Amino acid sequence: MGKITKEVVTSPDVRKSASPFSQAIRVGDTMYVSGQIGADPSTSKLVPGGIAAETRQALTNLTKVLEAGRMSLKCVAKCTVYLGNMDDFQEMNKVYAEFFTERQPARAAFQVAKLPLNAAVEIEAIAVDCQ
Repeated sequence: MGKITKEVVTSPDVRKSASPFSQAIRVGDTMYVSGQIGADPSTSKLVPGGIAAETRQALTNLTKVLEAGRMSLKCVAKCTVYLGNMDDFQEMNKVYAEFFTERQPARAAFQVAKLPLNAAVEIEAIAVDCQ
């Protein structure tokens, strides 16, 4: 059995966090993507427009990280969604459904006390190479 390597995945098109973690780690055919918030990569600030706009940007950021690791949304096996307010669930879900039109991954969603930059949503994912 060959040695499995751990690859740090970074997209230049996604906001780099000041915190000490990688955007994603790929181990063999599996990629673990850190939580993405609705931050505009050009300003590092949350996009205006509330939960729908933040969800769209978070999933766009997630897509760019996946692409940097040679994967796509179709490869996502599991997502975890963290919401600042569970009352935003339905609106987040509408945008989420625009991105995951087929092969919807398993998912859990939780309300949390607070997210970075006071974001309304953060989404992390685990993907398995399906190219």
